Amino acid sequence: MDETEQTVQEHETKQPLLIPEENYLSSGVHIGTQQKSADMKRFLFKVRSDGLYMLDFKLTDQRIRIASQFLSRFSPDEILVVSARQYGQKPVRTFAKKLGAFYFAGRFVPGTLTNPRLADYIEPQVLLVTDPAADQQAVREAINAGIPIIGLCDANNETRNMDVIIPANNKGRRALATVYWLLTREYLKNRNLIKSDEEFDMAVEDFEATI
Repeated sequence: MDETEQTVQEHETKQPLLIPEENYLSSGVHIGTQQKSADMKRFLFKVRSDGLYMLDFKLTDQRIRIASQFLSRFSPDEILVVSARQYGQKPVRTFAKKLGAFYFAGRFVPGTLTNPRLADYIEPQVLLVTDPAADQQAVREAINAGIPIIGLCDANNETRNMDVIIPANNKGRRALATVYWLLTREYLKNRNLIKSDEEFDMAVEDFEATI
């Protein structure tokens, strides 16, 4: 287990939810896949009759809080966020544009983090991925560059290369919008760019991909 992830586990505490329980449930952030990985077992709540594994949304809430605190150590221009998944692309773009971070929505250009000769070469200090499997090229390059990685991990994801894990449905439209909306809001609060939830001027719908 990565040292950062171990520290995260040690510092998990019970706090009020960032949003009401019903908002998490209606977003489907807890609905996992029909496969589970050994890595994600500790984040699973139960298996439904249709074979889908359910993620514990209370742990999702804790990890969004922890991940946003970790992200807030970095200025926006030190953050790279990526999503190869279709439903993650608008949330990633919206997150990045609101904060002023780098992003890749769609295909990640090989060499972006490892080849200084590329015109699009960047040197972020932290990487946020929507799906460690779909975004594996970015993950590999971040590992090579020694960049910490925060990953949204579904029930079937391998997590060995993640420094901070956010257990979440990383395939659903509303689920991804909700997670990125919360990460944006909490980052702004942690950086003292807004003072309260009420000052945040965006809705989950602003992050949600259209069908």
